Amino acid sequence: MHYVDIAPEVADLAAEVETRLPEMIKNTVEQILDEMPVYHDARFVTYEQLHESVRVNLGFVMRTLTGSGAPDLSQASATGRARGLQCAPLPELLRAYRIGLTEVWHKFVELTGARQDFDGLVAATTAIWALVDDYAEALTTAYREATAELMAEQQNRRSALVEALFAGGTEGSLWDIARVLDLSLDGTFVVVAAEAPSVGQEPLPQMEARLRDRCHASAWRLTPDLQVGVVSMRDPRASQVLIELLRENSTGRIGVSPVFTGLANTARALHLARVALSSLMPGSSGIVQFNESPLAGLVASAPEASVQLAHHVLRPILDLPGDDRNVLLLTLRAWFEQQGSTKLTSERMFCHPNTIRHRLKRIAEELGRSLTDPADIAELGAALRALHMFPETAHLPSPGRRS
Repeated sequence: MHYVDIAPEVADLAAEVETRLPEMIKNTVEQILDEMPVYHDARFVTYEQLHESVRVNLGFVMRTLTGSGAPDLSQASATGRARGLQCAPLPELLRAYRIGLTEVWHKFVELTGARQDFDGLVAATTAIWALVDDYAEALTTAYREATAELMAEQQNRRSALVEALFAGGTEGSLWDIARVLDLSLDGTFVVVAAEAPSVGQEPLPQMEARLRDRCHASAWRLTPDLQVGVVSMRDPRASQVLIELLRENSTGRIGVSPVFTGLANTARALHLARVALSSLMPGSSGIVQFNESPLAGLVASAPEASVQLAHHVLRPILDLPGDDRNVLLLTLRAWFEQQGSTKLTSERMFCHPNTIRHRLKRIAEELGRSLTDPADIAELGAALRALHMFPETAHLPSPGRRS
């Protein structure tokens, strides 16, 4: 507080000035309406409410200057809180207060000027501008507290809606979610899942703001182990911008879903983003976008059944000693990736084609399956895909089998 005690000469002057209070109220209201569009357009208060606020506040000011008591800042605080909850601009509020207190000061100037009472003017000026500081401080403090409360309430609601979106919101709730999050209900999106470096710590700080600066809407949620976000792809460059930002801020594993349409599919896209993240080795860093192939989607949509398939089909190789197991699995995966070409597989693995043929023959014998039978090839491809998506299951006992 900057307020100083009211000197007797100031109190005497204030008693005379107080008789002109109706004029000061009228002049203050007219100047505010003339100079400040936010009040002229009645965006936050009506003309009647403005007049009453000016009357009450100038009344408090005059009672303070006449020495009737310490400054009553409750009205300034009440005004600051009310306008904060309305999201009215703080600079405009402070300017309105200054207009009113300046009007009071002008009346002291007129009175002391007519009497050549310069000492009285200095004392009155000191008291008035101390009040300006006190009123501004009280209003600003209450305004900021109110806006902080409002922001917390809005953030809590936003977080709840983002949670509902990732959990699979109902058709009715999706309209409200889309409106509040500024996302198109039928838009195109991707979901990002980034591994938290420690419990509750954001791996992608300020990502929503960074995307917003580039005119891309998104909504994010932090869990103990992940930060997940849904990002609008309505701009053709959005995918490129997103990947660039993720690379700039990447410190751990990040999974990205395929591009999808419709907010209703966000929950499934989150699952695919988590699958993509899990395909990276724990402790590593990097970005993986989920492969959009139908087989990958089928495997990811039924992880438990896919793991059972992988163990059923590949168990004879998974049970081999480490080096044998790894060489045969890598060879089989490379053979699939090279569309079944022995020559390309040998080039990929830097060994002779005959070596690849020998390994493929052994794979077929170990598994009891043919690498020319379409049905066997389909099962092997699905099993390899499941093993790639859920690598941590490779060394576990087969479901239903005792270790």
